[in-house]
Amino acid sequence: MPEPIAWVREHEQAAASLTLSLVGFDTQNPPGTTEEIVDWTEERLRGWGIETDRVVTDSTKPNLVATIPGARDRTVLFNGHLDTVPYHQGQWDYDPLGERKDDRIYGRGAEDMKGPIASLLLASRAFVETETTPPVTLQFAFVPDEETGGEAGTATLLEEEAVDPDVCLVSETTSAGDRRSVTVAERGKLWLTVEAKGQAAHGSRPMLGINAIDRLDGAIEDCRRTLEDRELSLKPVLEPVIGESVEYYAPVMGEEAARAMFERPTANLGTFSGGESINSVPERAVAELDVRLTPGVDPTDVLSDMCDVLDRHERVSVREVSSTTGTYEASDSPVVTPAIEAARRVTGDRIYRRCASGGSDARLFRDAGIPSVEFGLGVGTAHATDEYTTVGTVIGNAAVYALLPYLC
Repeated sequence: MPEPIAWVREHEQAAASLTLSLVGFDTQNPPGTTEEIVDWTEERLRGWGIETDRVVTDSTKPNLVATIPGARDRTVLFNGHLDTVPYHQGQWDYDPLGERKDDRIYGRGAEDMKGPIASLLLASRAFVETETTPPVTLQFAFVPDEETGGEAGTATLLEEEAVDPDVCLVSETTSAGDRRSVTVAERGKLWLTVEAKGQAAHGSRPMLGINAIDRLDGAIEDCRRTLEDRELSLKPVLEPVIGESVEYYAPVMGEEAARAMFERPTANLGTFSGGESINSVPERAVAELDVRLTPGVDPTDVLSDMCDVLDRHERVSVREVSSTTGTYEASDSPVVTPAIEAARRVTGDRIYRRCASGGSDARLFRDAGIPSVEFGLGVGTAHATDEYTTVGTVIGNAAVYALLPYLC
């Protein structure tokens, strides 16, 4: 193994210290303010002699790009986000802003994704401390605004042309325990805000009104049944990835459910609201429906089906739509095999090549023509109460990230 990997493995205390420090910054999104954590991160990098640059469209959410020049005219970019989902402190048994117990480091973002950020920092420092010129130029993009899909983070970097790598690895956690994977694709989404209108009346005389909640409930259930029966057309290039994805997910949801997740749309009713008081017939109700689709499926086709269904329901309509088409890397992508091989060499385990069930900034890079995958070892606690990572996980990720440049 190259010298930087050996250095990473010898510095467990540095890994723990970096992770605890990062988790100690409150970067819940919303509001997603990351000024202080970027200041701290930049101070560390510059202290190690690494060049940094800020790219900013929102002063409360700066991007930080660090660069280590390499021996060849080729660039590998590592991307990681600094914001986290919110937490409810009263529900935690450990400090959500950082607490260590044995090998575990608890805190919001420990796995998603301040632990992987610590791994990126440790890997970058390893090249400096060992006085190793990487075989290719390394860039590290520390971005805000990922958890809410905002524009201040990776989208800003790409719009400003602040990065132009040959390949990119997004350091999202893609593994849970002994099930390791590199995600090479992600599902698309179709988010619908659906509104129903009724007629108000006194709750003691419901026959004189029209209940908007009842109307909307019936329409949403009709949409769900339609989606459950709709078979998706899968691109042949994705069949091997879908096969490995089903293998990966089957232990936690069963093979039938895992296969259905890719062969048909999934739908989740995320919010449902209506009415003003118990003794009134509600005249308005609103629901938000989250539909996910296999990569390559055009969400506008599915939207057309949903609109046809809703047209059958009086005074029910789509008020807002947000959609993205799922993206994927072909098997001959210049980043897929190197990422899988780096992870396999470090862990010694099988690495699944799979499709992610949700989304990440990898989609933005692929849409910009930059081959991108996601990889991160983990324990399966992202977004959970008492979220944690382990020092061993941080070390393992850093070793993979330090090895990848030698394989690209």
